[in-house]
Amino acid sequence: MTTFLNVLSILGGLAMFLYGMALMSEGLQKSAGDRLRAFMAKMTSNAFKRVLTGTVVTCLVQSSSATTIMVVSFVNAGLLTLGNAIGVIMGANIGTTLTAWITSLGFSVNIALFAVPMMGIGYLMHSSKKATLKNVGQFLMGFAVMYVGLTFMKDCSNAVLGQYNTGMMSFFGSINGFGFGSVLLFLFAGAVLTIVLQASSATMAITMLLAASGLIDFKLAVAMVLGENIGTTITANIAASVANTSAKRAARAHTIFNIIGVIWVLCLLGPVVKLICVIMEGLNFYDPMEASSKLAMIANGEIAADASQIEIYKNSLLYGISMLHTLFNVTNTLVLIWFTPLIEKA
Repeated sequence: MTTFLNVLSILGGLAMFLYGMALMSEGLQKSAGDRLRAFMAKMTSNAFKRVLTGTVVTCLVQSSSATTIMVVSFVNAGLLTLGNAIGVIMGANIGTTLTAWITSLGFSVNIALFAVPMMGIGYLMHSSKKATLKNVGQFLMGFAVMYVGLTFMKDCSNAVLGQYNTGMMSFFGSINGFGFGSVLLFLFAGAVLTIVLQASSATMAITMLLAASGLIDFKLAVAMVLGENIGTTITANIAASVANTSAKRAARAHTIFNIIGVIWVLCLLGPVVKLICVIMEGLNFYDPMEASSKLAMIANGEIAADASQIEIYKNSLLYGISMLHTLFNVTNTLVLIWFTPLIEKA
């Protein structure tokens, strides 16, 4: 019965996380929606401004899906050209990496301690008659709900793992032994989860949860992140299904852009993972591959470690995942942005 309640609590925590993200996004869009639209319409005169616009807007609304849907609607209305839209979408991919860093911080710092007071402040502001205060209050409440949900997911998953540690380690170990096949399996899982949940941020939280629990290693976490980047494009394609030809092409360009990025990373997976490990060590963190190996051995009871050492391993792994997500999207944008004129002429 306890296990059943813990599993329900994990699902409830995920629902709270998603609802909190939706509240945050809605609150910001209400308070700055018109300004954001004007900003997007103006800041598209060159490639750099397009990418910057997509990055800034996505950082503000905390949802690349919201940004891409806005872009598709602008293209459909004739407010943005196809080339401009693609640049903004590329920037949205960079902007969404901020969510990964926020999520990794939520796993390493107990932000839930501040979430309840923030909820109280947000509620008082939301009760105001002034529209601006109401919208900011909604944003604060969304932020609080998101982190409370994340804390529920983390605590309840640890409880379940403690009860069924051997079985879960055995299961994930069995699907971890197919070499590159396991990478493709977790990439597919990341894409499907993102499509089902309609939120790459939720899949990112699940990926970090699995990695921090020692159930998957850093390379498989990387594979799930790559899958998330493919799965997240489905929202724009759904929005474009009832739009004009240019809007459909913008949505398809988003999908092609991410798929090409995933393909080149898969071809260079070993060097890319090694690069992330070198970067993290250069920043005085632990090697993420070694950290994931240590966490797996601790979960298996093969080695012992105190709480502070476990925290070091987890932080290195979680920040390594966020670093990979950021590096992937920034590099992919820098490489493919130059092909935008060719897509526009096609």
